[in-house]
Amino acid sequence: MAFALFFLWNFPCGAENYVLVGQMGSEIRYELEQRVRRNPGTQKLVLSFVVPPTFESPTYRQEIHGFDLAFSPQPKDKKRSQDNRGNQIIVATWKPTPPEITARISFKAQNQTMLQQLQTETPFPLEKVPPDVSPYLSPTKQVQSDDPRIRKLAKKLTQGVTTQFDAVQRILTWIVDNLRYVTPPAQYDALYGLEARKGNCQNFSHLSAALMRAVSIPVRIVNGVTLNKPFNVSRKGGILTFKMGQGRHSWIEVWFRDLGWVPFDPQQTELFVSNRYIRIETGIDNNETINDGLLRWTQISGSKGKPRLQESISADFDSDRVKLSGSRQQYGPRNLLLVPPVQATFAEIKVPPPPPPPVITEPERRKLRFRVPFLFGNLEFPENVDFAFPRGPASTVGTDSYQMTRNFVVETAEYVTTKLIQYAQVFELRQPVKLDKIGLALHNFGGEGQLWLELLQDNNMKPGEPIATSDFINLNQLSLKPGYRWVDFDFSREKPELMPGNYWLALGFTGSPIVNWFYTYGKPVGPVEGTRYKGVYQADWSNALSYEFNYRVIGLTVESSKQ
Repeated sequence: MAFALFFLWNFPCGAENYVLVGQMGSEIRYELEQRVRRNPGTQKLVLSFVVPPTFESPTYRQEIHGFDLAFSPQPKDKKRSQDNRGNQIIVATWKPTPPEITARISFKAQNQTMLQQLQTETPFPLEKVPPDVSPYLSPTKQVQSDDPRIRKLAKKLTQGVTTQFDAVQRILTWIVDNLRYVTPPAQYDALYGLEARKGNCQNFSHLSAALMRAVSIPVRIVNGVTLNKPFNVSRKGGILTFKMGQGRHSWIEVWFRDLGWVPFDPQQTELFVSNRYIRIETGIDNNETINDGLLRWTQISGSKGKPRLQESISADFDSDRVKLSGSRQQYGPRNLLLVPPVQATFAEIKVPPPPPPPVITEPERRKLRFRVPFLFGNLEFPENVDFAFPRGPASTVGTDSYQMTRNFVVETAEYVTTKLIQYAQVFELRQPVKLDKIGLALHNFGGEGQLWLELLQDNNMKPGEPIATSDFINLNQLSLKPGYRWVDFDFSREKPELMPGNYWLALGFTGSPIVNWFYTYGKPVGPVEGTRYKGVYQADWSNALSYEFNYRVIGLTVESSKQ
């Protein structure tokens, strides 16, 4: 049967497939600056960049104007070439090397995202693809589409499928429900993502590409930049706000016979990306797409250390027009997946929601003995990282020759101590807990005042009545060192006993603190609408955020509970 996806409101199921309709259009002035300070033993230094292309697909259009790359001091040599994937690469060389080099990229981007009904009849499996598309069917060291474990899962997910849209939707449904975002992961390849069930944007891209290539769907890896300007999607009952960190990002494009190359961000979107994405470089995997921001150098044999690189990105929106509405569907994954309206043949896969927490009666509650240490939350984040200098270790490429590629460690954080907005995060307990502390991943930038946490009841997936309040923390007690770290709020005076269920923690403040709270893409632990915000003078918490703040709940649970 051919289904056309239209609005379906408020179904009582665990599905979080949202159909988005509307458009986004922006004019962006973009600038990237790299500042490199040489190591005393450096003999030659090479920087390379990729020129962002003008690109058009059925849902996303990028037009680049006035591209400029300026160096100070000028390099001894500068060359421009095109690789076999169509990327325009500029390579600049300094020999001898000055003490400091500055590279500045600037351009204007006109970006549009258009979410109207698509129609696709591309069959599955594909019989034949054009010669320029066939390289994107190949396995690589990062995209192990020939591995038996990946092939087995891909065939299982696409069994009985007759259209490519149905195949990619089933694969993405599995990805968003089974892969959890962390940064930085131990490895970036598809197999690591499959086995560890976690990773950063590279793992999401590589594993999605591997599963699709394993069943002969062409996929290419895209590297670029996301911008941190939020945007809203109107929906029944409130607003869903989306925001990415400002920095380098990896996503994919999938080839359809009747649509061409179409962008996907396998962390959250299908058949589109928002116009907050700047598309720069494409290739078969992230081992190949390394030229943008690549730093290479040679140094005197025996010398130690490496060049120090600082990168900053700024983007000013000269205009920004966003009009998007979303409708929740009866089918799809438990976690959020966004898709434009599509007319295609597919089956509505319904993933059941998790079972509700157990109910503990009052007689049972009186018999509880809290003796077992308890720790729960969204625990993984890049602790103590100086995001001004996030580059990773150097790799050896020859005798006394080294390189550092760009990485994808991005500062994803919200300024949560404004005078107008308050933020709250849900956490779900599946066992009884006597609460001792709740920690937040915070960075203190200065100011003065006090912070505290309010523990609130759940009221139909919104913060409700207060249960307890933590002790106050004076801002001068928190370090001003770069990076995010745990700040624990003490509830030991009240030690509330919490039975299984949902609870909310809301950050309170007084004075003029300047504090950021780190967040993770997606919902690694909690439900889709489990991060809320409102104006401080408003009563209703109807507005939700697409990400999840990093927090930890510390206390004691009972011996019979399973953690």
